Amino acid sequence: MYSIARSLLFSLSAEASHDLTLKVLKTANRFGLVELLFGEAPSVDPNDKHTVEVMGIQFPNRVGLAAGLDKNGDYILAMAKLGFGFIEIGTVTPLPQLGNPKPRLFRLPDAQAIINRMGFNNKGVEHLVEKVKQARATGYKGVIGINIGKNAATPVERAQEDYLICLKKTYEHASYITINISSPNTPGLRTLQYGDDLKALLLALKEEQSNLSESTGRYVPLAVKVAPDISTEEVQGIAQCLIETSIDALIATNTTLQKDKVAELPHGSEAGGLSGAPVRQQSTQIIAEFSKYLKGKVPIIGVGGILNAGDAQAKIVAGSSLVQLYSGLIYRGPGLVKECVKQLRS
Repeated sequence: MYSIARSLLFSLSAEASHDLTLKVLKTANRFGLVELLFGEAPSVDPNDKHTVEVMGIQFPNRVGLAAGLDKNGDYILAMAKLGFGFIEIGTVTPLPQLGNPKPRLFRLPDAQAIINRMGFNNKGVEHLVEKVKQARATGYKGVIGINIGKNAATPVERAQEDYLICLKKTYEHASYITINISSPNTPGLRTLQYGDDLKALLLALKEEQSNLSESTGRYVPLAVKVAPDISTEEVQGIAQCLIETSIDALIATNTTLQKDKVAELPHGSEAGGLSGAPVRQQSTQIIAEFSKYLKGKVPIIGVGGILNAGDAQAKIVAGSSLVQLYSGLIYRGPGLVKECVKQLRS
């Protein structure tokens, strides 16, 4: 069914087809048609024998939705019907923002890739929190990660303030919270991945996490999402910082700025982050390097270029405990979720 629909969707602009797909999925869910359209989804029974514990959370399976697809939490219940073991929404910022000018999302079908320069377009943290509350009010008990960032207008030297605002507002509503310091589409953001800037940010967030844990009686883990464009020396430094600050998980990786593999393709030279098949090997290598230095002290969630079950398995072999999908869904459709879950359960 999806292979037929994809031909229609690919005739539209990338962002228009993205929005249309989500609206169709939401409507299908409202009328109980998701299974009819996309097939039976993997079990997400929290009592299933295949559950896995990461960050102190029980995940019904190892396959999650990466941040970026549902930035505002508008489609939580619909996405859950596809069989994801967890759903990460965002990136969300304290204030609503439009993001970068359109066009800002480009498909590269010959490479099974996507380039985006969205720029954290979202409706703001208040809207996202309300959507999570609505999903929970229906009885949905699935794992929801919330990915937080800074507003584009906030100077990078004041980024900590934005992250703290988002942490405070989302804490009671998230299963875990991801600190996104690796998007290439917000100027200066990636500088927060290194050295004293990284340590200062993480210490401030961990202190607030401790305060919130005490006041709410609930511990919500913090994950950090990093870029693939880092050296072995930088991996080692980041890993050491994650251990020293007791961060609960690492998400590796975000999109890459290296476009040599797609430079000759239509849209291959567009500004923005590259995802999909071309980042697969780079992402898996970074995961393996982090695994070497983290030594099991910080679990890894692997993301980047998963287009089939073998790609998902490679991320696990490299050292990930969980994996996330995004670009692969655009090219393979919801069947990719089922395929990856089946492989990782076996």
